[in-house]
Amino acid sequence: MKSFKYLTKIIAAALALGATATLTLAAQVGQPAPDFTLTDIDGNTHSLSDFKGKTVVLEWMNQECPFVVKHYEKSGNLPATQRAATADGVIWLVINSGRPGAQGDFSAEKVREWSKKQNTAYTAYFRDQDGKVGRLYDAKTTPHMYVINPEGTLVYNGAIDSIRSANAADIAKAENYVTSALAAVKAGQPVKTPATQAYGCTVKY
Repeated sequence: MKSFKYLTKIIAAALALGATATLTLAAQVGQPAPDFTLTDIDGNTHSLSDFKGKTVVLEWMNQECPFVVKHYEKSGNLPATQRAATADGVIWLVINSGRPGAQGDFSAEKVREWSKKQNTAYTAYFRDQDGKVGRLYDAKTTPHMYVINPEGTLVYNGAIDSIRSANAADIAKAENYVTSALAAVKAGQPVKTPATQAYGCTVKY
């Protein structure tokens, strides 16, 4: 009986350890951001771990989503945010986790044309067509934003700003959560609002 109880405890401890290990694989604010490797539209392979020591922004993308259109074509808000961030040394990675043929699943050539037209300033653009990285980060919408500090810790997860709408006129009245998070990281301070509910179109897994 004692040996059975001892074995039961060992199994329970092993299961608990396994559950903990599984949880650490998912993106959680305050925890190390899960590493991943993707090939960008220019054929260059990048891993998140390559950018250790740099602040990194992850942005989930679907160019045909009205909420993305709001922040790009109608206002230039996200390109302007990208330019300010990358000029300050931030790495900005755009990820499209749409399945092949889904809304916004642009070819590499079409992405380059669109990016030039929108005057974007991202570091790299990835097509995550099997959705592995999107699911790893539990990316739900386009846009869905994440900020990772130079130590590799996820410090922000959520919306681009504080007003949930597709109306470009709301941008001027909203707090840009990404800009605020980046300012806090640069100042060595905690991010005031580390998690919000992302808004936009659902990611087309």
